[in-house]
Amino acid sequence: MQLLLLSLIVGVTVAVPPQEKRVHHQRDLSDHAHDDAHSFQYDHEAFLGKEEAKTFDQLTPEESKAKLGKIVDRIDTDKDGFVSHAELHHWIKHRQRRYIEENVDKHWKEYDQDKDGKIAWTEYKNTTYGFYLDDEFSDVENRESYKAMLMRDERRFKVADKDGDGIASREEFTAFLHPEEFSYMKDLVVQETVEDIDKNGDGKINLEEYIGDMYTSEDGENEPEWVNTEKKQFSEFRDVNKDGFLDASEVAQWILPGDVDHADIEAKHLIHETDRDNDDKMTKKEILENWNMFVGSQATNYGEDLTRKHDEL
Repeated sequence: MQLLLLSLIVGVTVAVPPQEKRVHHQRDLSDHAHDDAHSFQYDHEAFLGKEEAKTFDQLTPEESKAKLGKIVDRIDTDKDGFVSHAELHHWIKHRQRRYIEENVDKHWKEYDQDKDGKIAWTEYKNTTYGFYLDDEFSDVENRESYKAMLMRDERRFKVADKDGDGIASREEFTAFLHPEEFSYMKDLVVQETVEDIDKNGDGKINLEEYIGDMYTSEDGENEPEWVNTEKKQFSEFRDVNKDGFLDASEVAQWILPGDVDHADIEAKHLIHETDRDNDDKMTKKEILENWNMFVGSQATNYGEDLTRKHDEL
């Protein structure tokens, strides 16, 4: 993503990052499919956070279990010997927020050039695009695309800048980098989504554009079944007024499902799979007995790879 790759820019010698994909409000907890029959990677990233899950992948089963035991003690905040739904839900939300905080920390250091605890639009613009601004992107192959990226960044910065002073506070800069996390950025998230998918520029999304954003068919290739499923989703659910297009309000209903709490769903799922005595809470023993669902290791990932390869044969 454009805004998440800005850390690769050093001074004025590195090219402007590529066009970002759209952002999603209430994003899922992992990019992996939630299919426990083939892999627990979704659960690992939901429970640990994406970065921490990578560190567990390098551990032995014994090391994973030992670290998981310490995590369970932290989750059990009331120290009653059980992990309740409320405690697990709070933990998962905490792990997801931590990723955002660390990401903002990293970029904050790069863009707060004068170290005054604020980031002005001019600081961001000059750090990101300064080398190209002098020549109006004349040395860039896709000149118009980069100019559009600059305009898009400026528009997003201005929306995130709630008080309109041209300077981003910590919270405002977080909204700029992660607009999907802030309700006051909702309209911008929808607008950017439509612009990304709407190829003919008519301000709405037709079925071809909707599918084309996810799948491009090759000559002679049969469409996967999931493509047909998505077509039905478009016609039966996404296109509420049945006019053959998704307008801004329909896109908002699609990507901003305000009633979906992925952390809540995952907490219920982990408890359902782990709670052996059906008391709607987990003991440390129950969690450690089902440790491979919560955390990964070299051994479990090797086994999951074997399972996937076997299924593909």
